[in-house]
Amino acid sequence: MAISLREMSLPMQALVFAVLAVALIAAGLFVPMSPLKEKDGELQTLTASLGKLKSDISNLQSVRSQLPTLELEIRGVQDQIENLRQRIPSEKNADEFIREMQRAAAGAGVNIRRLKAQSVAARDQYYEMPFEVEIDGPYYAVSDFFNRLSKVNRLINVGDLSLKSTVEGAGKKYPLRPGTTVTGTFTAITFFTKPGEAPATAGGAPPTKR
Repeated sequence: MAISLREMSLPMQALVFAVLAVALIAAGLFVPMSPLKEKDGELQTLTASLGKLKSDISNLQSVRSQLPTLELEIRGVQDQIENLRQRIPSEKNADEFIREMQRAAAGAGVNIRRLKAQSVAARDQYYEMPFEVEIDGPYYAVSDFFNRLSKVNRLINVGDLSLKSTVEGAGKKYPLRPGTTVTGTFTAITFFTKPGEAPATAGGAPPTKR
């Protein structure tokens, strides 16, 4: 026999309403394609998107904090390239190189007896321009001469160095100035780049001064 809801007592009516509410909520949660289920899916998607966005922001902040260091490193490399452009010109400028050698010799009190250009050698990214040089002078003046060469703006390598004392009979070819104790020869090599190419910064770079 069916009983009307109105015939029930108030506590019984409250119990029935509570049971119905639980049933409706359960239906919303577990019934496929229900509006509540769809909203729950949207919430999960938005939560995942928010987490990814926070991660991206954190990564961007990390990169931003490194920008000053990266910019400083870039400026340092740019300065090195510009320095190489000055030390390894694009043209031979042989006359200017000879003047640099003569200025270094005059400043040190050394005589350059012979400065003979040799064949230019082509490398992958630059040219070598060697000169055979003969000098004489006081020992410490010769040492100062090589020190001055190391400070010339243009890159110069010294090789095949052969020095001997004038006491050993050297210097007969030229009249020596008083105080001259050393005479000898060496090869001075300077460099220039191929037309349209920047100085090499690695791999094919010219050797440093010795």
